[in-house]
Amino acid sequence: MKLVIAMVQPHKLPDIKQELYKNEIYKMTVTNVLGAGQQKGFTEIYRGVPTEVKLLKKVRLEIAVNEQFVEPTIGAIKKGARTGKIGDGKIFVMDLARCIRIRTGEEGEEAIG
Repeated sequence: MKLVIAMVQPHKLPDIKQELYKNEIYKMTVTNVLGAGQQKGFTEIYRGVPTEVKLLKKVRLEIAVNEQFVEPTIGAIKKGARTGKIGDGKIFVMDLARCIRIRTGEEGEEAIG
């Protein structure tokens, strides 16, 4: 079992979800987050005053998958999120030691679904 975490552009979320659904990956957690990476933010002018924005809006996807879904999940996120420009995001893949479905008490691969 693996936990796939992706930090992506918010406007790319519909494209990523569409690619995930094509690969029969439906279960995910989505969180709005702020962060800084290689983009390093930008400067905007608000009411005539320059303001530096160092933390940019991103979306964090967390998807727990069984081994056979790891590569399809990564591929779907890459395909849906890629613009070819700086700031497309990052994908992290971590081992998932344990998963428990609270409703039924199932554990492991059965709990992920």
